[in-house]
Amino acid sequence: MSDYDVIILGSGPGGYVSAIRCAQLGLKTAIVERENLGGICLNWGCIPAKALLRSAEVLHQMKHAADYGLAADNVRADLGAVVKRSRGVAKQLNQGVTHLMKKNKITVHMGVGTLLGGGKLEVKGDKGSETLSAKHIVIATGARARDLPFAPADGKRVWTYRHAMTPAELPGKLLVIGSGAIGIEFASFYNDMGSEVTVVEMMDRIVPVEDADVSAFLEKALKKQGMTIMTGAGVEALAVSDKGVKAKIKAKDGTVADSEFSHVIVAVGIVPNTENIGLEAVGVKAERGIVAIDGLGRTNVPGVWAIGDVTPGPWLAHKASHEGVITAEAIAQALGNKDVHPHAMDKANIPGCTYCHPQVASVGLTEAKAKEAGYTVKAGTFPFIGNGKAIALGEAEGFIKTVFDAKTGELLGAHMVGAEVTELIQGYVVGKTLESTEAELMATVFPHPTLSEMLHESVLAAYGRALHI
Repeated sequence: MSDYDVIILGSGPGGYVSAIRCAQLGLKTAIVERENLGGICLNWGCIPAKALLRSAEVLHQMKHAADYGLAADNVRADLGAVVKRSRGVAKQLNQGVTHLMKKNKITVHMGVGTLLGGGKLEVKGDKGSETLSAKHIVIATGARARDLPFAPADGKRVWTYRHAMTPAELPGKLLVIGSGAIGIEFASFYNDMGSEVTVVEMMDRIVPVEDADVSAFLEKALKKQGMTIMTGAGVEALAVSDKGVKAKIKAKDGTVADSEFSHVIVAVGIVPNTENIGLEAVGVKAERGIVAIDGLGRTNVPGVWAIGDVTPGPWLAHKASHEGVITAEAIAQALGNKDVHPHAMDKANIPGCTYCHPQVASVGLTEAKAKEAGYTVKAGTFPFIGNGKAIALGEAEGFIKTVFDAKTGELLGAHMVGAEVTELIQGYVVGKTLESTEAELMATVFPHPTLSEMLHESVLAAYGRALHI
């Protein structure tokens, strides 16, 4: 007889949410965690990063108080206090997850877990080693930052996101390598805090997964804020010393120049945490560490499942959580529950959010990708300057773009840059999930005055019917 119905290896937003759903479905559930409940996202990623960015946003507003008819003198940032607040937010949420585990009667085993095969899992912790067994095991071990082969992170001069969360000092001159969500968020934070920031991106534009119009707008906005942005560029070498970092940067035109920085943040992607967890011994198929799964999270080995950042992308916390729920329901179904009906996730409906200043958010196909896929496209853009609430907020920079299939009216994608777009994007995510066409979106009444009215106007613009431009 098994100790558990389900053991989940890893307690990030994929693992702990999956555990809760398993428990709700009446399954005897355990979590194995080597470090912090809540994983990277909650302790060292999404959440504390948003706390840092909120401090930077408030500082930015205070510096521009005069724009609102207000006076704020001697505005300054206390880096230590900013970091302390961020760590407090992470601690509060870690305690929240601990409470949720107790509430749902989920057993937590702290230690390093290794698959042994045959439904068995070894856990090595402070109290020694123990072997657990379960009918089903879910791999949810997440991922870590990818190092540069010629300059591994040392935490002093060369940082990953983790070091950038708890800086001992404010960088004077900061080099950010990579302009995906993590790179551009930290570039934005440190720029607002007063560092001199340079971003180097090897692709021909920043935030390269976003729509080209969004990339162009964001680059212009960040340059206006004082950042140096180098696209189509690469860092060829880093010489690290106690005093700083000398970087050899090859620009778009092929010229190579030496530049000096106080610190470097490396944000060039992630590596799945799938080494030394017993995958090979059990026979789980993985390519470059990424575990192959079907739409419900099954690996090629019966009784072994995988979710989140160890599986094919997008590597996002909310994708991991949703996969965790799908997999929990599929496991319950396999154990005889006839009331659950899990469906594979539609990745076209997963939103992406970047919390720089201005914010970026998107879902679905970019205009270029839609055309590449063979669609005849109708695209509409509505600017923040045409929205009363945006002007009243003093946040009139940005736009919302929608992309439709001209033949059927299907919403193929939505892309936005500007204030609070990370909250606005969900309107289109719901619309896409409900398979809305332009007709339903046009017939929806949006409250006034709100930023959300721009969602309506962008749809109208795609069909030549925008009212306020």
